[in-house]
Amino acid sequence: MVNFRNIVLFFLLLTVAAPILLYTDSYTSANTPFSKREFLEDVTALTFNSRENRLNLLPREESPVDVRRGVVGVVYSKLDSDSSSKARDQVSARVLSATDDGTQSQTDNTIKQVTDHAVSQIDEPNVMHASDVNAHNREGMRVQLLTPKHSGKVVDEQAPKDFGPEKIRGNLMMPDAQVRHLKDQLIRAKVYLSLPAAKANAHFVRELRLRIKEVQRVVVDASKDSDLPKNAIDKLKAMEQTLAKGKEIQDDCSTVVKKLRAMLHSAEEQLRVHKKQAMFLTQLTAKTIPKGLHCLPLRLTTDYYALNSSEQQFPNQEKLEDNQLYHYALFSDNVLATSVVVNSTITNAKHSSKHVFHIVTDRLNYAAMRMWFLDNPPGKATIQVQNVEEFTWLNSSYSPVLKQLSSRSMIDYYFRAHHANSDTNLKFRNPKYLSILNHLRFYLPEIFPKLSKVLFLDDDIVVQKDLSGLWSVDLKGNVNGAVETCGESFHRFDRYLNFSNPLISKNFDPRACGWAYGMNVFDLDEWKRQNITEVYHRWQNLNQDRDLWKLGTLPPGLITFWKRTYPLDRKWHVLGLGYNPSVNQRDIERAAVVHYNGNLKPWLEIGIPKYRGIWSKHVDYGHVYLRECNINP
Repeated sequence: MVNFRNIVLFFLLLTVAAPILLYTDSYTSANTPFSKREFLEDVTALTFNSRENRLNLLPREESPVDVRRGVVGVVYSKLDSDSSSKARDQVSARVLSATDDGTQSQTDNTIKQVTDHAVSQIDEPNVMHASDVNAHNREGMRVQLLTPKHSGKVVDEQAPKDFGPEKIRGNLMMPDAQVRHLKDQLIRAKVYLSLPAAKANAHFVRELRLRIKEVQRVVVDASKDSDLPKNAIDKLKAMEQTLAKGKEIQDDCSTVVKKLRAMLHSAEEQLRVHKKQAMFLTQLTAKTIPKGLHCLPLRLTTDYYALNSSEQQFPNQEKLEDNQLYHYALFSDNVLATSVVVNSTITNAKHSSKHVFHIVTDRLNYAAMRMWFLDNPPGKATIQVQNVEEFTWLNSSYSPVLKQLSSRSMIDYYFRAHHANSDTNLKFRNPKYLSILNHLRFYLPEIFPKLSKVLFLDDDIVVQKDLSGLWSVDLKGNVNGAVETCGESFHRFDRYLNFSNPLISKNFDPRACGWAYGMNVFDLDEWKRQNITEVYHRWQNLNQDRDLWKLGTLPPGLITFWKRTYPLDRKWHVLGLGYNPSVNQRDIERAAVVHYNGNLKPWLEIGIPKYRGIWSKHVDYGHVYLRECNINP
């Protein structure tokens, strides 16, 4: 009896001790690098596409501790397949696994997706255990446990912290993450303030208004996180807690959505109104003359008429008709802008004595323009200043554009913008379109009858390189040499001309490449040979009702020089500095001429700041005239 009892006790002890020994041995062996790798590779090889191999065959409590500790996240991605609808529903789950230092390295395959939050404990709700995956698993789901192949550091994939100094978007650091977060909080707070349920809670309303004032003081002048005060994070957390209370008070999502939609509509309407106002103010500013630029010609005119007749003459007038020299045509009533064009050209010229500037201005600025260059001669270059009023041949009987500019219809079009039939586009009502100086470019052979080639320059350009090479460019029988601007779709003919009119549609290509005024080489001999001025007059007469094009000189220029323009290298002339803040900096640096075309001129306060230095470095702000007129950089 005793022997039988001993045998029973022995077997009971064996049944208890054997599992413990086996579990301890398997746990020890699983902790070795080789055993762990073999274990993971075996699990990776498993697929669970059949009902016989369910994931819950591996009990959760038997999962090794190391596997849990190595889990970083679970990423799901749909498998693409066109074979059947079942294949489109297949999902793959990838469990990203990290291993010890010195035994494995970073995998060659880049992990493109990570979860929003890092897994630090196995019981966190955003982690799916093997048995949890089985509960949601569909037919055709497969599991892959990805492990690195070589030794390397474990990368801890964590989500950005809510209150950290910067948030991460992709691979880019967001320097204004906190500022954006605070502004979003303000929007949410204003939504809660307008909801009936929140208004009924007076204590919550007072607290929320206090938080709004605190956050507004924090972000009032901040554009990036480094501008925020030290207590910004505390304010952000306090606002977050208050908003959480509001969420408990008002948990009806549909009401919040309706309010947000109303706020969005209101914001869009305000934005539309502000854009319209900004456009109007920009156009208005472009038309006005700054006080300093109005003062300058007055002082110059006073001093000019104080000179005797011999002091009012420019030297080297014998060079004005020498075709062996480099001749420039410049038509402007802006003394300071004209001086920048001349100064920048001479500064970069290899032989300044060979350059001749022919300046034409109006009667009001004639004396001022002469006085400026008498007092500030441009080195060894030659200067000629002419008064457009002295061109007796230029009258309304000869020039159709002069007749149109003085017509009643043009006056009504320009000054009576409130009429129903008037064009609401303000850019067509700039005074430059009514100035004959803007149209002199079509009369170059008449202004310079003895010259063979002229380089035409606008007064809103800056020269950065020597331009003498342009006189040696072969225009191949063309009249105009210009840089084409059809890199963008809106710089083609259909942008400037009315192709609904048969006269335009029959004679021109709407997709033809446009070109730029501002720096143009004109072959005046070829101009006279092809009778270009007569071509211009004919089209101007056809456009009396402005049905072919609106005001301006580029549309008639495109028509007049159609198939008579030679494309110059783009490096000669870069445009856009008067309206586009994103002009390529490399293009600007290598350009021979940069052009401030647009309303944001560098001498106006609305000029683009980062481009103003290119222009202002050619202005001597210490000059007595500029100081007296308070003209500053």
